[in-house]
Amino acid sequence: MTASNRSKNSLFRPLLGAALLLSGSAAHAQVFTNIIDPANPTFTQALGINGSDTIVGYGNATTFNGFTLTLPPVAGNFSRLNFPGADGGTQVIGISNGASPTTVGFYVMGGVTNGFANTGGPGGTFTTVDVPTFAFTQLLGINGSGTTAAGYWTHDATGATGQIAGTVSGGPSFTSPTFTNINALLPANVNSQATGVNDDGWVVGFYQPTSTTFTGFLDKSSVISSITFPGSVSTQALGVNDLGEIVGDYTLANGDMLGFLDNGGVFSTINPPGGGSTPAVTVNGINDLGHIVGFYTNATTDTVDGFVGTPVPEPSTWAMMLLGFAGLGFLAYRKAWKGALAA
Repeated sequence: MTASNRSKNSLFRPLLGAALLLSGSAAHAQVFTNIIDPANPTFTQALGINGSDTIVGYGNATTFNGFTLTLPPVAGNFSRLNFPGADGGTQVIGISNGASPTTVGFYVMGGVTNGFANTGGPGGTFTTVDVPTFAFTQLLGINGSGTTAAGYWTHDATGATGQIAGTVSGGPSFTSPTFTNINALLPANVNSQATGVNDDGWVVGFYQPTSTTFTGFLDKSSVISSITFPGSVSTQALGVNDLGEIVGDYTLANGDMLGFLDNGGVFSTINPPGGGSTPAVTVNGINDLGHIVGFYTNATTDTVDGFVGTPVPEPSTWAMMLLGFAGLGFLAYRKAWKGALAA
């Protein structure tokens, strides 16, 4: 990506219409809206969304600049959320439900990567959440109740090797956390990350059987199931809601990377308009309304743009809604007709 090719004409670039998501015989429609961080208009990643549609993420590819966002994605609705003194920046990745949600992610200070939890939002309370004796910790997701976070840790100070997927309980403050190693349950791998957890204790993530391939996983009560998008060479599971819907991304043999939604083993591709002929799409979070967030490379502007997607009702759902409206109209007509007769 070159700065000279990036468009800076607009901080809010809406995506046009609805995109059809196809996998086999399954078809779903999604309406997408771009999310552009006004402080970092060429690089935005939307990473988490809660039940109130509050979104978290970060801008700037080098010195991370965390944010929370209340829709719609206009400049006045972004709030900065950065760990105090973090000279390398902050990525905000997960957000719980509730009037005062807990957010989690990681920050870089003095070259060291640390996990964190925040309660109270900007100006609230930050807590560093690091696994003892490990040099590198990241928290990548949190459940709706704010009690458990998902992430990984490693002895490698760069975070590149020896990644260990796990969960952290003890929220929302996480001042006395308990760490659980999930990597021990997974097939042999060189790296693993836990990326999402729901209120039923389901944990999703991915592991690397080799240094160049990824396989998604679902951990249900310490029983591991693999998640592989059909026809892909690599799959990463990145988020899960309380309905058991899982999102992430997959890579094809030609290098194209696309988002996906896994609904009980039925996979759908997620590809916002504007990705061009060589898409690079990641879906990182999903709430219980089925609203998704992620990011993609915009082929027109040569920027990394966040997005939020909302599902369009299936034709059968529209039919039921129309029947319901018709029924209400008929009842209103009958009421008016009876009133006329009584007059």
